[in-house]
Amino acid sequence: MAIKILTFSSLYPNSANPSFGIFVENRLRELLKTTDTDAVVVAPVPYFFNLAYTENRNLEREEARHGIRVLHPRFLNIPKIGMNIAPLLMAVSVLPAILKLRKNGYRFDAIDSHYFYPDGVAAALLSKWLKIPLVITARGTDLNLIADYRIPKKWIKWAANKASHLITVSTALKNRLLALGVPSEKISVLRNGVDLELFRPPEDKNVLRAKFDIKGKTLISVGNLVTLKGHDLIIEAIKDSPDFSLLIVGGGPEESKLKLLVEKYQMQNRVRFIERQTQTDLKDWYGAADILVLASSREGWPNVILEALACGTPVVATAVGGSPEIIGEATVGGLCHRETGALREAILQMDKAECFSESCRDHAKQYSWESTSLGQRNIFASIKQNKHGLKNTG
Repeated sequence: MAIKILTFSSLYPNSANPSFGIFVENRLRELLKTTDTDAVVVAPVPYFFNLAYTENRNLEREEARHGIRVLHPRFLNIPKIGMNIAPLLMAVSVLPAILKLRKNGYRFDAIDSHYFYPDGVAAALLSKWLKIPLVITARGTDLNLIADYRIPKKWIKWAANKASHLITVSTALKNRLLALGVPSEKISVLRNGVDLELFRPPEDKNVLRAKFDIKGKTLISVGNLVTLKGHDLIIEAIKDSPDFSLLIVGGGPEESKLKLLVEKYQMQNRVRFIERQTQTDLKDWYGAADILVLASSREGWPNVILEALACGTPVVATAVGGSPEIIGEATVGGLCHRETGALREAILQMDKAECFSESCRDHAKQYSWESTSLGQRNIFASIKQNKHGLKNTG
């Protein structure tokens, strides 16, 4: 009999933003494709009274994505002052949608929640109220940043205690949970895989470069245009290296500031801004570039590294989060401290290295989705079989 899960996360793609939280959708799709598991997704959308977030303003309350039913209940999100009560507001707001599912005959074996705060804590409240076992997946900033705040930290520790099991996407994040007092046996490390069918080296790199009008040594930086991604550091690192050009792929609040920095250094002919791309299009940008550079201050499990490697493109990354776990001692990637001099040196070293496309792809092949899906399935199956899977609900 199939295992029935309720996947719960505000980090989930939708028709208005099809790339948002794509890593959550990818993992769920792989699970459903390879195991006897059924799922309904509840992906809450924030609003503040009459001020709906612009890109989600006209989002339907329900949609189907890749054959998966996805609900988008709204939850009250109070700017600036709502952080400490966000889990409660989220849980109360989405409860009617879940109760309606139950009224219509849905019975779930487990809640599959992604991102510890506020989503995981909200899911812990729902788990307590509805008596459904809970699995929470930690993904990065939720533990690397939010868990440092006093009240969210208390919420996170409470939710970790209430959950039947916890998943982290890297050993570094598991260590963060251990530091919060969570017992090791309650945590599984299940790393994100990479779609090797989608992300693959181009048949002809030169044709692809001509299509995008790419000439010379070209770096690519992929991610939201926010401070923690460090796009500005890459610009600084290559400003005195005229042989290098840079593609910045993504969107976000720092775009204007980054463009001013490019103008300041008169690099308009060397730095190009590319809007957010679908994964299908993104693979071509990876394949056309020479080196992916990731200059983040924090990471969970950086999917962009695996995607680039699968496309045959070597990587330079700051030694944070799961990046060292992916790259390890491999010659297909270089790790460095997060400052411009170290980035510059790492880029120059990778440019000089003999790094072949086949080697990059072979390294990425270690990270298929198969073991991750099997690990999830085993966790949910164990919870379903264990009548005491829901612990400490009082």
